[in-house]
Amino acid sequence: MPFIRRVGRPGLIGLAARTAVVAGTATAVSGGMARRQQEKAQEQYEAEQYQAAQQQEAMQQAAAQAAAAQAPAAQAAAPAGAAAPGADLVGELQKLATLQQQGLITPEEFAAAKAKLLGA
Repeated sequence: MPFIRRVGRPGLIGLAARTAVVAGTATAVSGGMARRQQEKAQEQYEAEQYQAAQQQEAMQQAAAQAAAAQAPAAQAAAPAGAAAPGADLVGELQKLATLQQQGLITPEEFAAAKAKLLGA
């Protein structure tokens, strides 16, 4: 019996084979595209992380430089700060003396307030 070849539509097995080839090709292509997109996203993420690390390092260096620049200024301000409470103490004593002279507080109240200020 000679082999008869059909002309026209393919048989069920041929249709299934063709469908499998098309589906396999589509899967391979879409998988490759997805992988490449994922690689690009990973590269972008790594670049952003690198930039963030660089910015963080620059900010830390600037903070360290600012702290180093302020350290001498803080040491120079410390003696001036020590003089300020003394000046404030004198001002408070003058206020108390004025209140006593005006008769708003008694000498005993003045002495108690003075002792409190000097003791503190």
